[in-house]
Amino acid sequence: MKLYHAPTSPYVRKVMVLLHETDQLADVELHPVATTPISPASDLRAANPLAKIPALERADGATLYDSRVICAYLADRAGNALYAGGWDTRVLEATADGIMEAAVLLSYEKRLRPADKQWPEWIEGQSGKVLGGCAALNTRWMSHLQGPLRIGQIAVACALAYVDFRHPDMGWRNGNEALAEWFAAFDSRPSMQATRPPES
Repeated sequence: MKLYHAPTSPYVRKVMVLLHETDQLADVELHPVATTPISPASDLRAANPLAKIPALERADGATLYDSRVICAYLADRAGNALYAGGWDTRVLEATADGIMEAAVLLSYEKRLRPADKQWPEWIEGQSGKVLGGCAALNTRWMSHLQGPLRIGQIAVACALAYVDFRHPDMGWRNGNEALAEWFAAFDSRPSMQATRPPES
């Protein structure tokens, strides 16, 4: 299999952490791509018509894209219980992915859009989604985060790590002490350490 890969993407990191946790890393060739919404990589577009990462090419089927689809496929392939836990597991992953999406949109706004064209209300709105998601995790989902390893924990950890990476002044830990403590412990896992993005 071939994974279209950029180490700074939180969606790619979610797949990479899962590969480490399920001992499938050796089964996947990493194919680095440099891509943005305004300058998509041509080889990525050929694999995924949406030109988004991650995308997983398989020898025996269509290319998979969207991190949730890829993670579900890889968990099933490994015979792993990462998606056990019913709908709560899915909602927790969706909450984490929503935090990722808002944080990535903030990154695009600040890194790709000229300063004089940036929209403060948009920045505030996306920041509110990140902080609202973190507050919900802290008040509603800690019992799930502290339970057996599921895709929700992987997704949440990758989302929070990305916020720290691109938006270190966001202050998501304020008022979310239980979540911050959980993240500090989870971030020390070998799978998280091995997938830490380079500074850029």
